This record gives sequence, C-alpha cells and structure tokens, in this order.
Amino acid sequence: MLKLQSSLNYPLINLGEHPVTLGTLLAGVVIVGVALTISTTLRRSLRGIAARRSGFSPSSLYTMERLTHYMVLVIGSFFALSVVGIDFSKLALVASALSVGIGFGLQAIFSNFVSGLIILVERSLKVGDYVQLESGVIGVVSEIRVRATLITTLENAEVVVPNSEFVNGKVTNFTLTNNFCRMRIPFGVAYGSDKEKLREVVLAAAMKQPQTLLDSPIHQPTLQMKGFGDSSLDFELMVWVKPEYSTQHSSTRSAYLWALDTALNEAGITIPFPQRDLHLVSGLHPAASSENR
Repeated sequence: MLKLQSSLNYPLINLGEHPVTLGTLLAGVVIVGVALTISTTLRRSLRGIAARRSGFSPSSLYTMERLTHYMVLVIGSFFALSVVGIDFSKLALVASALSVGIGFGLQAIFSNFVSGLIILVERSLKVGDYVQLESGVIGVVSEIRVRATLITTLENAEVVVPNSEFVNGKVTNFTLTNNFCRMRIPFGVAYGSDKEKLREVVLAAAMKQPQTLLDSPIHQPTLQMKGFGDSSLDFELMVWVKPEYSTQHSSTRSAYLWALDTALNEAGITIPFPQRDLHLVSGLHPAASSENR
C-alpha cells in the first residue's frame, strides 16, 4: 500500500509550485471522463425534452447538443489541468507557445474550429439544410463537426468540407429560412399552340403532382412565357415543392417533366424538335462550268 502511494506521489515533471505526479494525472483523466459522462447525460436530457415539446426542431436540438458538449468539455479540461498541477498564472507562456504553433502549423485547424463555433452560434447553416458551395459541391448537411462539416450529395456520397469554407466562401442555402423551395421547369411547344389551353393543362398537371406545395396561396404554380425559340415557343413552369422534396431536385424535376409530357400529349399540344432547312443547288455556276471544259 505504501509502495503504491509512493508511486502515485512520485514527481514526474515540475510545471509550477506543485509537481505533476502519476496520481494527479490519473485524477485529471478521471475528471475528463466525468465531464464526458455529464455531457452525454445532458445531451440525452435535451433529446428527452425535445421529444416532449413540438417546438424543438432537429437543427436546434443539434446546435444545443454541440454547444453543451463543448462547454462541459472545456470546463472539465480546465478542472483537470488545475488538478494535474498546471499554474494558470503562467498561462502567458502557454498562450505564446500556442500562438507560435498556430502560426506555423495549426492555423488551418484553429480557423476551422472557430468557424465551426460561428456556424453553430449564428445558425446560418443547420443539419438538414440543402446547400451548394462555391466549389460546386451540392447536397444536404448531415453533420457539423469540430473541424469540418459532412455533406451528403444526391448520389449519397459523403463530402467532408472544412468549416472555414462556409464562413469565408459563398454558400447558397436553399432551406435557410424555410424548408420548401421553388423549381423552374423549362419546356417548349410548337408555334401556333393555344396558349390559354396550354396554361390550363400545365397548371392542372403541376397541381396533381404530390410534390407540389398547395397549402400557401402565395406559393401557387405559375407559367411564364420566356421567348420565341428557333423551333418553339419557350415557357417555364415555376412550382413550389413541399419540404420533404426540396432536397430531391433531380427526381422531382424528372417527375414534373414526365407529367408535363404526358399532359401535353393527351391535350394534343406538340413539343417540337429542332428543325433545320437544307437548300440543295442543282446546277453549277456558268463560269465554273467553262473552266472545267
């Protein structure tokens, strides 16, 4: 017993007035473990509260869980360091060393960490948002981590994007303030088609689609004429889709195109194909004929 006690109290290094021993290291590890346990318990409690209250959205719950986890972990780390024997009055030396490390090799990691905190606090980006980055990546935000954000593309591929790219770059968020978006479906019909009949047929076909949002009077489908094409009158169907379809652009667009083609064929309205006139010259120029003789 005395041997174990002496082993635990054996000084390893001196970082201040109190030496760091094996016992203080074990105590610091225990405190960090307790902090992780408290964090898990608090996050489980938040999930229980959110399940009983309908006002909690999944994105709000995720933000609260992340912030709670980071806060408890930081407080527990400070307690663990104080138990280990680190003198916080000399943190200036640690801060200067840390600044040198950030300047040489940890700048990107630190920038991504701070960017992740900014994203969680500002809530400019939430889990479940449908976004498109300046780099061309498009998909649904599935997880916001300490260093990077995980985006699931339409092909179900997972792309890890550094958090700083969301703060410093241009990000198009299709579902920032609401969960439904408007889609544009361009198409063309033959010249001479009845435009009023076309409007009636197209809007009726759009309203029959299960993806169409019909609950809001200001978000009804509309049809606009875009111009006179080479072979067709060009129109564009603008339709608002329900939240569950706002992240399924490819399949939703395909469903509307399929419905439009069926409805126009049934109404006898022609969707033309590109046409080109070819002029054939039957004879040669007289001067060219005399030269060939």
